[in-house]
Amino acid sequence: MKLTVFVLSKPVATLESIGDFKSVLTYEAGADPNHLVSLTMPVRTESWVWDDPLHPIFRMNLPEGYLLHVLEEQFGRHIGASPITLLSIVGRNMIGRLQVAVPGADLNEPVTPLDVAELLKGDNSEAAFSALVRKYATSGVSGVVPKFLDVQKGSRFSQYGKATLFTRRHIVKGSSQHLPFVALNEHLGMQVAAKIVPTARTEVSQDGQALVVHRFDVDGDGQPKYGLEDFCALLGMRPSAKYETTWERIGKAVRDNVPGAKQRETFHHLAATILLTYALRNADCHAKNIALTYTSRADVQIAPVYDMLTTCVYAEHKDSPPGISFMGKKTWQPGKNLEKFLAGNFGIPPREQAALVEKIGDAISDTAPRVRRAMKEHPGFREIGKHLLNAWREGVSDLRNKRTYALGDWKSGEAFLGFSDPPPLKAPRRIIGKS
Repeated sequence: MKLTVFVLSKPVATLESIGDFKSVLTYEAGADPNHLVSLTMPVRTESWVWDDPLHPIFRMNLPEGYLLHVLEEQFGRHIGASPITLLSIVGRNMIGRLQVAVPGADLNEPVTPLDVAELLKGDNSEAAFSALVRKYATSGVSGVVPKFLDVQKGSRFSQYGKATLFTRRHIVKGSSQHLPFVALNEHLGMQVAAKIVPTARTEVSQDGQALVVHRFDVDGDGQPKYGLEDFCALLGMRPSAKYETTWERIGKAVRDNVPGAKQRETFHHLAATILLTYALRNADCHAKNIALTYTSRADVQIAPVYDMLTTCVYAEHKDSPPGISFMGKKTWQPGKNLEKFLAGNFGIPPREQAALVEKIGDAISDTAPRVRRAMKEHPGFREIGKHLLNAWREGVSDLRNKRTYALGDWKSGEAFLGFSDPPPLKAPRRIIGKS
């Protein structure tokens, strides 16, 4: 199968699958050097050959898990076994400035709109959200929670009867039976992160079960603007290996792809991201949840933070370690190795790291009252909220203790007081086979 690859709606290359284990990307003659398909595949006359059914930049956008199941139901089981066939279905609607389609396809073919306003204020139970996904699933976004892109042009919604926004600008996520209120959980984590580093803007539905994420890869009119590559793609890894890389490798990829003048800012951002994952106990910070954005090789920069949540409040993830290792380990008790690593590999001085820890503690103290309010508004979130506050308190305290940054006791604020202990989390029993 051959597909046409577009950058900013302009055809720039041909993608062809050769057999079962090889793909070839060939740029068109005279392609603009700034219209590179990937930072790892700049424009050149020689074809880019990859010993895999798809190059990493295209695998980055393929759906997994729940979304793949939805698409297999719609188009047949065979598409899951044929990555390029799956790409031909979802390729018009990808994160970033790339589109992929069969030759002659109309990129402007309308897509059924999703009423985001109803999602924000309506019934977002698992069953209702699943029905919405099955009706509107059209994208290649994948992740821990079900999510999909809303890409309808010209459609608008009124948020709480006030602002109007183009729905092309959003990613919508839902909660599930296994991850109740994960949308609200992520929204609260993103509120903390937004006080520290640039983040994707989020809104949560009134019932706390759906999250609307404002896309940062589009311009003010909701049109694709930036190339976006996560670190799985940059490191040539399949998405399934997203937990198998290291911060050392990510640091090298930054030095290989980010212009020298922006590397200091990028490493500061990554250091803040790592410290946030420790403070919030986010075990889902992996290679697909960190990315670079660009319009050309000259302006590559770190993407805003996204997918920042507290994973340990769910029984299945209560014992999960950090998603990415450094110095050969994944542990929530890194001790002085964390300070040494960020100084030695990212060039962030200990004093600057300590200032970030202080700032994160303040951000969590400022956000904690929102957690308490959410616990009152959503009875089903009450016990989850207790676990979340306890996780935040433990995360900040561990960073501040004498074995790590030695910053002394933390004045967490009243929001961390006055509630009973939540019931202990018990991981579900898994039965393999039958006797």
